Amino acid sequence: MSTSNNRSTNGTDDTGDVLGAGAGNSTEKDPDDWVTGDEPMTGAQRSYLDTLAREAGETISAELTKAEASEEIDRLQKKSGRG
Repeated sequence: MSTSNNRSTNGTDDTGDVLGAGAGNSTEKDPDDWVTGDEPMTGAQRSYLDTLAREAGETISAELTKAEASEEIDRLQKKSGRG
């Protein structure tokens, strides 16, 4: 008796979505696509940005959104070699 499990011969399902090595990082989203991206940055973001900005000798607004803070963190991590 044969049953169908919606898998193609290469082991992926018919939707094209994959998990594992070929999937990339599905936890990373563009901050512009965040549902809560326009909310104020979190306390953790604020603290980490403060540390990164001090190390980089920069001054950054304390009024950033979550999305803006994430982008600044990425930029400063690259600048400092942390990222």
